Amino acid sequence: MRRRRGAAAERGCLRAWSAENRGLAERWREAGGAAAGAAAGRQQRGGFGELLLRMRGLPATLPTLPLELTVLYNSLLFTMGASDSAVEGQQQICQGLLRVLEACGACGQDLSSEELWQKVLQEVTVAELQAPLHQLGALQAAWWLSTGRLGSIIGLLRLLSNSEDLGKAHWSKVENELLSLLKAWRVPAEGDSLPLVQSTRDLKEILCTSAAFLQGLQEFEAGNFPAARSFLQEAAGGFCSKKVLAQIYTCLGCCAQRMGKPQTALQHLKQALQVDFQCLPALSHVAAVYHKLGETDAELQALALLYEALEKTPPAAASSSPYFLIRTELLVHTPVLASLLRHHHPSEVKYLLAQRCLQHGRVADAVEHYLDFLALLQEGLQQQVALDGSSAVPRIPEVFLEAASALEQAERYQDAISVCEEVISRTTGLIPRVLLLEERLEQPECPSPQAGLAGGLLAQKKENLSCLAWRAAGYLHQGWMWGKLGEIKEAVTQFSRCLGELLRVQLYGPGVEPTENLLPEVEVLQKIRLLALIGRGTQFLELGRHKKALLDFQHGLQVSPGDPAAASYLVQALWNLDRKPEAAAQWQKLSQRPSKEDGQQEGQGRPVPLYLVSCLKQAMFPHSGDLGRSIQNYLGSTTQDR
Repeated sequence: MRRRRGAAAERGCLRAWSAENRGLAERWREAGGAAAGAAAGRQQRGGFGELLLRMRGLPATLPTLPLELTVLYNSLLFTMGASDSAVEGQQQICQGLLRVLEACGACGQDLSSEELWQKVLQEVTVAELQAPLHQLGALQAAWWLSTGRLGSIIGLLRLLSNSEDLGKAHWSKVENELLSLLKAWRVPAEGDSLPLVQSTRDLKEILCTSAAFLQGLQEFEAGNFPAARSFLQEAAGGFCSKKVLAQIYTCLGCCAQRMGKPQTALQHLKQALQVDFQCLPALSHVAAVYHKLGETDAELQALALLYEALEKTPPAAASSSPYFLIRTELLVHTPVLASLLRHHHPSEVKYLLAQRCLQHGRVADAVEHYLDFLALLQEGLQQQVALDGSSAVPRIPEVFLEAASALEQAERYQDAISVCEEVISRTTGLIPRVLLLEERLEQPECPSPQAGLAGGLLAQKKENLSCLAWRAAGYLHQGWMWGKLGEIKEAVTQFSRCLGELLRVQLYGPGVEPTENLLPEVEVLQKIRLLALIGRGTQFLELGRHKKALLDFQHGLQVSPGDPAAASYLVQALWNLDRKPEAAAQWQKLSQRPSKEDGQQEGQGRPVPLYLVSCLKQAMFPHSGDLGRSIQNYLGSTTQDR
């Protein structure tokens, strides 16, 4: 009699719990699923959680377990994505499996989650528990996928699919098998009596897409681009939101670009933008591909569109399949994906527009963009520019110097002088009066306290050298600009200040060696010294002080032996001093050099900073034709005299 009353009470509780589960599930669906918002989600999570606690307050029994596992499944759907999901979700799944073993009279304490699943699926054969266990298995696969444990998912799917190799099921990482197992997995149909918030079949499709996407990203990171492309193409044909599909196409575009297929890359990136125009990383990659192709107009157009989009108030994001609680966005989140989908700050894009225009001689546009960028800086540097090393924006003094170069080429000399003065004033006091350093300092390789200290000293010296280069470059630009304004003496003063600043550096080392062995910062300083000597020498020529000009050009050739501009000006100075035999001999030596040597000379060492390119152009010798004819006439007359 007492046993019948207990059974009746159990059936009564089961009916009440089943009705509560159904009511919670239907309420969620009527509210529009995940579109109902975070507050509604927390409320539902709490409702299912409280129901689960009440059910677990009683011993586990086979009649109640299908409902209990269904409630656990519904509860965990709301846990995924929460801050505590990683730990709590796995604990809840393991506790559910232990309850299954308890009801069957078995024990599974001290087993790992993989071992626990193996024990349950091999020992529990109750037909009514198969569908709930598959549901819970889908959630377990989602948790493992979100942490990259693909080998564990493969072992679980072998067990769920009743593989012939059950006794030897292992938990190894065999990615090529994962998609096959997921596709072959026959998920039991959802029963009307035990409604689910998100069907297991939908979750399976999301797992297929996510697994392909994740493996594609892993292959991409490993540099296996053909394999990455295959996985990503598989993911693109899967079940996902527009937002994720645009991300997959973006990754396909990056993959094609790495494989040397720019046109294919553009096709994929354009597909991403067609699916979701708010996938702005795709637009930035489009600009990068056009840059690689040398299609300046298309690149600038893409950058302009990107800047315009970033400036606008972001509209609502593309559909993220709001009905589903577990989505690909929650399962795939790797560093390489974050890198490929990095959003640029508006100021970064504005800087790229300015830089590209300056590089391609679009001076008016470059000036406009640089001034806009400097205005953005006034609004707050931290908010506008990423300072983590991933930004396209160089150090701010370099940007000022590039802006000065653009203004100078636009013949806005006074504005350019003012910008350079800003750099000079801001670097006052940042540079030691004397900088002692070896010509070829190297970063210590051994990780020791002494090496760490040496590395810190090297970094500080490099910073000092950079500050010195910016300050000296400010004076260098001012020298050229005062010369353009016809203020020859002021130009000489600025060039002399530039050279005076460079005297702060006192190099010691093994002596003169090829410039490619120099520190990059030292090489820039040497280039500035050469340009200042040429600049001051040209101003001395204008003043008729040819001996002083000759000395500067000679010193320039000591700094950079064989430099064509310094050598040509040296010939000009000798010619003006009426030292015509020497001038003719130097000119013949210069003329006998192979025609490609000038290009080689310019290409030696590292690329010159963009802010020095205009100075290099101004330092080029402009009178080679006239001087050459004069020397040829001289050589002809001396030959006749003999």
